[in-house]
Amino acid sequence: MKVATFIEPGHMTVTDAPVPTIQKDTDAIIKIVRACVCGSDLWWFRGISPRESGSFGGHEAIGIVQEVGSAVTSVQPGDFVIAPFTHGCGYCAACKAGFDGNCMNMESGGNAGYQGEYLRFTNAQWALVKVPGQPSDYTDEQLNSLLALSDVMATGYHAAKSAEVKEGDTVVVVGDGAVGLCGVIGARLLGASRIIAMSRHADRQALAREFGATDIVEERGDEAIARVMELTDGAGADAVLECVGTEQSIDTAVAICRPGAVMGRVGVPHKPEMDTNSLFWKNIGLRGGIASVTTYDRDRLLDAVLNDEIHPGKVFNQRFSLDDIQSAYEAMDTRAAIKSLVIVTE
Repeated sequence: MKVATFIEPGHMTVTDAPVPTIQKDTDAIIKIVRACVCGSDLWWFRGISPRESGSFGGHEAIGIVQEVGSAVTSVQPGDFVIAPFTHGCGYCAACKAGFDGNCMNMESGGNAGYQGEYLRFTNAQWALVKVPGQPSDYTDEQLNSLLALSDVMATGYHAAKSAEVKEGDTVVVVGDGAVGLCGVIGARLLGASRIIAMSRHADRQALAREFGATDIVEERGDEAIARVMELTDGAGADAVLECVGTEQSIDTAVAICRPGAVMGRVGVPHKPEMDTNSLFWKNIGLRGGIASVTTYDRDRLLDAVLNDEIHPGKVFNQRFSLDDIQSAYEAMDTRAAIKSLVIVTE
């Protein structure tokens, strides 16, 4: 089979590998229909974090179940599924509490190979999200939105849930990547009445507004803080969704919180340490982390897509074939693409 393979920073290629097989009775083999490139993939593409040469790429996909292990009864061959990156078991303390992103029985190596023709999916009994019908039953736009549910939409929603967004809130979204844009959708789903999106790029601003943003802040740093405070009459935001992970974005997020606000943090931290003293002095809550993809998809997000309530697939503004995986990564790296769609099977 063909699979996207990391060679070295800046270099992805497609190699030929054996089709994966069932190794445990909780496995499923999935034929991938669509995959994509994530902002977190750029960490090792840019050489910021280490990755073994020859390892397979990707952790987001939709596809068709080809085979299941003997313990898997929730899906069967032929089923159309969303393949989340979280691989929750469904029965550990974390999964039962609704945090399948922190599943205590997650198997190492599960999040690799999604950008390929076939995938061995671990913890398939609970983690896979079954979609009614077949891919041919859906439009191109709907398929893209279903693909977004494998990570980016659930992660944006997790930022809003972690920030405890509620009806009538004023929310600021820090970050205009795919996660931040999906955070706008998440805040709207939870009832925010005002959503301020921080963005410097016209195409992303337009999409943020389409998703529900009421205001745009183009400034950064101290100027951004001053602008948000002006928009909120000096009060600050009820909730802030931090969807970047840099030191500047976190500092900005804390500064624009009103006293007692909650910050939902889903941007992967770029630095291992954080000064929390500023949180203390303003009674600011800090929550967030790895998204609960299966939980959110089943509870709210899948129905929201199927009922045409949300359209997160619009974050895919460039599409590529699997054979052109290098270009898909380069488009993300240069910010030419908000999120690169990878067509694996038509």
